[in-house]
Amino acid sequence: MVIKMIENNLKACREELEMTQKELGNIFGVSDSTVRGWENAYDTIPLKKLVRFCNLYNYSLDYVVGFTRKNKEYNHKIKIDNNLIGKNLKYLRNKLKLSQQKIADICSISRSAYSHYEIGLSLITTLTLYTICKTYNVSMDWLVGRKSSPKIDELKI
Repeated sequence: MVIKMIENNLKACREELEMTQKELGNIFGVSDSTVRGWENAYDTIPLKKLVRFCNLYNYSLDYVVGFTRKNKEYNHKIKIDNNLIGKNLKYLRNKLKLSQQKIADICSISRSAYSHYEIGLSLITTLTLYTICKTYNVSMDWLVGRKSSPKIDELKI
């Protein structure tokens, strides 16, 4: 169900741009069947491609994944920085007084995989990022460093 929410909004954004799956596939260097897979929840769009889509067409991540109903246009592009994402993940986890294992369990991943995201060794997956943001009511744009940090009382525990 989580994947479906992400992909359906991607499709809506693509259609809003009056773009075909083939045209979007050409932009990303993938086939239209890959785009169809993202939109029909057979696969999840990689975070780098999702960020590229948002940067190219000035969408916020929060809008594309359905956290907000209105797009917020930013004056700057998202630059993927594993270390910054990791720092924000750790900040969130510490503020919520959670263990790495607790977040890993919520995301259905190993603690080791989560740890690698938090220390910047690996780029977090779109689905894991979405799950964390959805569970704790946190902006995906914030977690990737595009907007300022939330107030702790805005976080859902």
